[in-house]
Amino acid sequence: MADGRVERGNQTRRTVLARTMDLASTEGLEGLSLGRIAADLGLSKSGVFALFGSKEELQIATVRAAVAVFSRQVVAPVQEEPAGLAKVWRLCERWMDYSWDRVFPGGCFFYSAAAEFDSRPGPVRDEIARARAAWAHYLEQQLREASLAGAFREEAEPVDVPQLAFEVIALIELANSDSLLHDDPTCYERAGRGILGRLRAVAAAPGELPERPPAFSVPA
Repeated sequence: MADGRVERGNQTRRTVLARTMDLASTEGLEGLSLGRIAADLGLSKSGVFALFGSKEELQIATVRAAVAVFSRQVVAPVQEEPAGLAKVWRLCERWMDYSWDRVFPGGCFFYSAAAEFDSRPGPVRDEIARARAAWAHYLEQQLREASLAGAFREEAEPVDVPQLAFEVIALIELANSDSLLHDDPTCYERAGRGILGRLRAVAAAPGELPERPPAFSVPA
């Protein structure tokens, strides 16, 4: 019986977080409330309160749930691929697919969350900052592993990996933003061309990378 109650509680938690992630991606984390979520899902407010305790805890749990979704959509599909710039490009492709496919209705969850909380100190901003830093660190790690695998051409000056990662992230986040504002998938193609141009410029074997990104189209 105890196991059954725990599983019901876990299922309710998953249901609540699925709803809060979608809401937060379009209306912001600040728009979440225990009462609203309870009403939306036909749950008791006291039951939702028992799971999360406060609005701030609900917001933090929502950010962490979004991290898990991002990892499944972007990181996991390419995790076992061999180190190299082709893997870095595949990671970027997965990110752009995650954004354009609207895994979250508001595009990239972390882009919108950062814009909402970047100037508001506190535990929620700290959680968002950790999530974004973890993604940047992971991308830098993949670039360093590519370097160790001999994927970078020899130069007098070594490739500035943090700078390259920053530029890649900037391009895909601008594509995310503009695609939402203009409902235009060509933003991803522009970002993809920019990313491929940067990767091919440092690649020991540019031919291992495509010359152009795939076309993105409006879903039927």
